[in-house]
Amino acid sequence: MRVKRGIHRHRRVKALHVLVKGYRGMKRTTVKKAKEAVIKAGQNAYRDRRLKKRTFRGLWNVRLNAALRANGSKYSAFIPALKKANITLDRKTLSELAIRYPEVFNRVMKEAGVAKV
Repeated sequence: MRVKRGIHRHRRVKALHVLVKGYRGMKRTTVKKAKEAVIKAGQNAYRDRRLKKRTFRGLWNVRLNAALRANGSKYSAFIPALKKANITLDRKTLSELAIRYPEVFNRVMKEAGVAKV
């Protein structure tokens, strides 16, 4: 007996078109290229979810170092001073303090024992 697959194929292609909305050229129109594009996009998304964490930590370090240098100190001296003073604020919180609440950040520097010039 002959098996008709039209409705299932149409459903699958329709779902694929939802995933490739916004893509350009053949990646959007042809099924084979669309499938390849979706697979590649998934690989990139998986990898970049992990890279995002590294990227943001680097950004927080740069922001902290800029704020510390504006106050006459260095990142490399500040982090060990925080550990010695038993201050357990993470880099994200410290960089937000440095940007939004500089007076609070100065108090944290003072508590850590890093001299403010």
